[in-house]
Amino acid sequence: MYENTISEILKAQTDKEELGKIVENNSGLVWSIVKRFKGRGYENEDLFQIGNIGLIKAIKNFNPEYEVKLSTYAVTYIIGEIKKFIRDDGIIKVSRSIKELCVKIKDIENKAIKEGKNVTVEEIAKELKVEKEDIVLAIDSMKQVDSIYEEDSENNKLALIDKVSSEKDETDTMINRIFIKELLNKMDSRDRQIIMLRYFNGKTQSQVAEMLNISQVQVSRIEKKILNKMKIELIS
Repeated sequence: MYENTISEILKAQTDKEELGKIVENNSGLVWSIVKRFKGRGYENEDLFQIGNIGLIKAIKNFNPEYEVKLSTYAVTYIIGEIKKFIRDDGIIKVSRSIKELCVKIKDIENKAIKEGKNVTVEEIAKELKVEKEDIVLAIDSMKQVDSIYEEDSENNKLALIDKVSSEKDETDTMINRIFIKELLNKMDSRDRQIIMLRYFNGKTQSQVAEMLNISQVQVSRIEKKILNKMKIELIS
């Protein structure tokens, strides 16, 4: 990935020609982020243009004292600008297949409720003949607001970002949020499933234990191990 020098970035803050060069040099970064929003019902080219607005804002606000690369710093602005566009345009769109899967999941859950039963992710996956992780992802995709920033009522109202990062500087926190998302993508399916259920779907440890057919103590132990690993990778 192309990295601009500090002098080039500072010059671009007042020089339109230099600004254009940096935007062009970082088009690959913007496109890589646009791909994350595939299936939301928007043209990639439109999201690319919106992402470029975020990139320009990042360049304008860049400060060498942050001691981060422009590509890293810009990710937050690009994602934020695209999300703002989608949010302002209306409810986030998801693909037809995901919507259909969510309807099937809801039907199974409603049936279980009427019968006075609790249905687990594993049982739903088995009945629908799909992977357990797909069930969790489908449920999560229907939420308009994600994510790691929401408070966790079971653990002193800390969000995942608060539990993993101890940084207090607002700029550092923004960067840490990016890293956390990348760490989530690297997890194996079980670990990611637990984190998604706990911090994306707002489930308690007891609820997760019931859904995964393990004990609450096991969930607590696994979750603690995952968070510690994430913190180590975040600060290394």
